[in-house]
Amino acid sequence: MSSPSKRREMDVMKLMMSDYIVDTPNDRLNEFSVEFHGPKESFYEGGVWKVRVELPDAYPYKSPSIGFVNKIFHPNVDELSGSVCLDVINQSWSPMFDLLNIFEVFLPQLLLYPNPSDPLNGDAASLMMKDKKQYEEKVKEYCERYAKNNGKSVAEEDDSGEDEISDGHKQIACIDQAKISILITNVKKPATVFHFDHFQPANLVTLRTEDQSVIQALVTFMDKLAPMQTTTNWGWNISSDPCTSRWVGVTCDGSNVTVKKIVLENLNLSGTLDPGSLCKVSNLLVLSLNFNNLTGILSPEISNCNRLTHFYLTGNRFSGNLPDSITNLPNVKRIVISNNDFSGDLPDFSRTTSLLTFLAQNNQFTGQLPGFNYNQLQDFNIANNNFTGPVPDDTGRFDGNSFAGNPGLCGKVLPRSCPVKKKEKESKLRDFFIYSGYAVLGFLIVVLVTIMLVKRKKRGQNEKTDLSPKNSSRSGRSSESRNSKRSEFSLTSVENGGVSTSMVVLSSPVGNGLRFEDLLRAPAELISRGNNGSLYKVKPEGGVSLVVKRIKNWKISKDEFKKRMQKIDEIKHSNVLPVVAYYSSKHEKLLVYEYQQNGSLFRLLHGSQNGQIFDWGSRLSLASSVAAALAFMHRELQDDLIAHGNVKSSNILLKDDMEPCVSEYGLMPANHQDPGPSDQDPGPSRTQDRTTTGNFKGDVYGFGVVLLELLTGKPVQDNGSGLVTWVRAVVQEEWTGEVFDKALIVEGANEERMIRLLHVALNCINGSREARPMMGEVATMILSLKEEEERSMTSSDP
Repeated sequence: MSSPSKRREMDVMKLMMSDYIVDTPNDRLNEFSVEFHGPKESFYEGGVWKVRVELPDAYPYKSPSIGFVNKIFHPNVDELSGSVCLDVINQSWSPMFDLLNIFEVFLPQLLLYPNPSDPLNGDAASLMMKDKKQYEEKVKEYCERYAKNNGKSVAEEDDSGEDEISDGHKQIACIDQAKISILITNVKKPATVFHFDHFQPANLVTLRTEDQSVIQALVTFMDKLAPMQTTTNWGWNISSDPCTSRWVGVTCDGSNVTVKKIVLENLNLSGTLDPGSLCKVSNLLVLSLNFNNLTGILSPEISNCNRLTHFYLTGNRFSGNLPDSITNLPNVKRIVISNNDFSGDLPDFSRTTSLLTFLAQNNQFTGQLPGFNYNQLQDFNIANNNFTGPVPDDTGRFDGNSFAGNPGLCGKVLPRSCPVKKKEKESKLRDFFIYSGYAVLGFLIVVLVTIMLVKRKKRGQNEKTDLSPKNSSRSGRSSESRNSKRSEFSLTSVENGGVSTSMVVLSSPVGNGLRFEDLLRAPAELISRGNNGSLYKVKPEGGVSLVVKRIKNWKISKDEFKKRMQKIDEIKHSNVLPVVAYYSSKHEKLLVYEYQQNGSLFRLLHGSQNGQIFDWGSRLSLASSVAAALAFMHRELQDDLIAHGNVKSSNILLKDDMEPCVSEYGLMPANHQDPGPSDQDPGPSRTQDRTTTGNFKGDVYGFGVVLLELLTGKPVQDNGSGLVTWVRAVVQEEWTGEVFDKALIVEGANEERMIRLLHVALNCINGSREARPMMGEVATMILSLKEEEERSMTSSDP
């Protein structure tokens, strides 16, 4: 799941993008204030309060603390500190809720339905129960005195004399639980699509906004964006005020005088960005033009927006260089320019000390990576560009995914290591020869001394010992003991009657003529090493390249292992990699496969794709093939209780034609951190599930994680538990669109079919094994999606 800091930022930004006025005094976004209006049809209607919010470090797993800064008369709000008792919200709070729930549901309900039976303000509670009319007058008196400022925003009032809000330790049941059951629920706003008229000249009028030239500049700025012409309720003309007339996408300060934010997203704008006009809005903090069709270059004049803190252009078609002047923005915190056609070298951001986020993936940038303050950055991604040279980040804060898809990049976090400089090589070579010379000289001295001592000792023994039969017998046994210090492979070979019988070659044609000694003599290259063994690439003389899987500490008898391998060898499927040969001894097992030079699905998704396109259709086709292969193997091997046991993207290899093949089938028990049945599952079915179909349902879980990798483009860590938790949380928050790989979004993949495949994945990773589908059902569902995709592609062809 995303980190608490990222979730905190996302929720605060979502609140800022709404109609609420938010004041954030620090960059960590852990404490801020919000302007809150009393709900209609309540005694508090017309009042405006500044509500301070504190987000704990564990947010969203722990609920926020809230309090009123200016005074309010309410039974459940402390009059002195303004703190709101949050027992009820603490009991109902879930990470799936966000800050909008607090201001759109909880606080309005709190003011509409006060509970005097268990108060924080005893005077308010007593007056409400004794004389409701006087209570109403008192509430209105407080509203008039403290919550109405003749049009001035309470967000700008000085609160230096007010007490701090509660830290959450004062826990009193403030509101009846039955009445509050609806308070913490997801609030969904209907999606609004805005369309714009072309601008019509009009006579300027006297307006409250900064000055007439700013309004004219804004109109010119919008005209360059080329909006569509439909209705007339958008504003954006020189005869109206951007603040008081509520221009679409414009947010002003609390006094409705200064434009602070311009957010025009998903509006199909198709023109160009004109910073020359835009930056005449001197107090602009936020500009977001995400997901439009804007083109052209980004002008160096963008640096004139010197108060800009958030700059978002993702999902457009901007091209050309990113101007060096962008690094001169003194207050910029977030720059997001991903999914465009920017090219050329990146400017040097090492002097931009305020920058916290820089996202520029999926562009065409070239050259070496410039300097950034990596220790300060919170989010960074330049994946899928054409950068070259070393990765300058030596902090280790960002993994390979932030730099992937740049074939020319090298570094510790990438598969490609940077070459050692020539002088460094020469120096190391010289040191090697010097120290090697010392070592050889020392070794020769030790050998000479040892030879002299041995000769002297032998001479003494020959003088004292005769060659009796008894001594001869003892000498023979000693020689035999010395000769017994052979490799385990050789010892096993002798026990089995010869080297040729120590390895069993199966029915794969690759194994024709293969001998065990061929493997031992061939040079071996270590590919990977894991908890259960190692993987080597071996090429016997005159043969094809092979992979040897060396398994340690698998507690299975030699006979059982033999039966298992023979049974797997009997079942053939074109998308399952066959075992060529196997070897078994007491301490280790060896499995031989044909080497697949195109690597694994994991490398294709998260490493360098080497120019290969892995689009939505390819991903869906691969998922269908793998599901069909696993379903076939499950069906054929169900009676033998042989599941795969370790389904993951690194065990799905790609053949020469890029068709997937499942490797390492049946090598070990289930290896995923499978959550297993929930505690609500009945006992007998849980026991039966673990003893019969448990491993098969474990395969279903592992395949579900693979589907999440295909859909999200995110790598798996901790056997997939982190990715599973993140996806579940995002889906529960109804931000499903945030799950999918941005490359699929940019490609224009069918969202309905992606969501349906996501539902298949969620069924596969169900916490209860019993609730998961069988692999055959999964294969059928994905095949149906694949066929729909193919039909849609066929029908769209000219």
